[in-house]
Order: sequence, then C-alpha cells, then structure tokens
Amino acid sequence: MNASKRKTVGLALSGGGARGPAHLGVLRVLEREQIPIDVVAGVSAGSVVGALYCAGVKLQDMLYAIGDFQWLKIANLAWPKHGLVSFEKLESFLTQWIGDIWFSELQKPFAVGTTDLLTGRPIIFTTGRVATLVRASCSIPGLVVPLTYGRYWLVDGGISCNLPSHAARALGADVVIGVDLFKPYVRKKFGALGIGTTAVEIMIRHSGGGLAGADVALSPALDNKTYARFSRAQEMIALGEEAAEAALPLIRLALAHETPASA
Repeated sequence: MNASKRKTVGLALSGGGARGPAHLGVLRVLEREQIPIDVVAGVSAGSVVGALYCAGVKLQDMLYAIGDFQWLKIANLAWPKHGLVSFEKLESFLTQWIGDIWFSELQKPFAVGTTDLLTGRPIIFTTGRVATLVRASCSIPGLVVPLTYGRYWLVDGGISCNLPSHAARALGADVVIGVDLFKPYVRKKFGALGIGTTAVEIMIRHSGGGLAGADVALSPALDNKTYARFSRAQEMIALGEEAAEAALPLIRLALAHETPASA
C-alpha cells in the first residue's frame, strides 16, 4: 500500500559574523508557527547556531548564549604567522553550552561546512567533535589561525560555500530553507574600497551555489549592517524575524504536498 508522509525539512544557515543572531529570529518564527526542522547544515556563524539547536539547547537559552557573545570571549591573540587571533576560546565557549560531544550525540542530524586551504575544496563534516569543527568553520582566513585537522588545513566554510543547502539535502531534506546573511550593499561613498567590499560580499554570497540550491531562500535586510559588532544582536534577531514572517507563505507552499511513501 502507498501511504504519505510529511516532507523532511532542512535548514541551511549561512555565515555572516555578527549578523549570525538573525538565524535566531528565523528559528523563533519557525518554532512559533510549528514548522518542524529535521536536519540542519551550518557554516561559520550559522554553524554556531546550528550546533546549539541540534544539541537541544532551548531557543531562550540560545538567545542568552548569543547575547553573551563577544570578541574577548571567543578569540585570543596569536603569534601572527598564520592569523592574528585563535578561536580556541570559541571552541571552549561552545563546549560550555553543549559539552564536548560528537555529531552522533546530537539530537538532530547536523552538518558543518568548512574550507580546506590546501585544496580549496569545501569539506562537509557530519562526524567528529562538534565544537572543534564549528571552530574551524568560523576561522576567517587571514584573521584567524587555520585549524590543522588530519590531512586538512581548515578555515571558514563561507569561502567555498556560504549557504550549505546541498549539505542539508544530503542529510535527507526534501525541502531546504536557506537563511542567507550576506545581502550585499553598494558603498559608493567609500570609493574603490567600497566597490571592492561589495564585490567580495557578492562572491561569498554566491560561493558554492547554495542560494540556488535552497527551495526557499530568506535574505534578511542586513545590507550595510555590521559583521563585527556583536552588541547589535537584538537588531539582527528582529531582522531575521521579519524575513521569516515574509517568507511564511513560500515555506507553507513548499511544505503543502506530502511525499509518497511505500508501506
């Protein structure tokens, strides 16, 4: 007999530095609307939120954790050979919240996107120690010391794929909701530097083809918002909520038809 089942929903969370709390605004709306999230894939800031969520940390506690996020608590100065700072503190910060756990111990399937500097390839992890690989995914090359991990030299996943829609699909998602925090802004008043910055934003935003891979792509109005000031978390959360509210009709449409299942 043929039965039907609910579609498996995946959430793909992009990088974006201090814009990361916008992901919490999206989660707040999805939870309120009882839209289930079955699997999560995250890159950089999105990997931090994804790890907390998949470890079972309550949304209210996640809001508290992100509110406590600041540079002094996640970075320490490093000998400036391969980076100016190390993210050892970030790994410790996350471990305090979820424990020194492996992916297999998470409550929901989770994937972390990184980039291997030695090959230039995106490397997606679904095994290993969660906090360690989130640290790698957040390690901005040139600023943060890369993480040596086996045969890899790992840095920020956003360099090779900033919106890990394909990773969420590989975890079994029928519908992927992507949250893109890299909406670019043309900074004309900053001349050549402003134009160059906009070009970098566009390149990172489209790296890896994640935008095209999402069934529903949310892009909160974060253009011209900070990537570095964690004190603006509440503003980012509110903008994430606004984007999720606006996308609800598209999300419901994507989830409207059940997938067939054989019994």
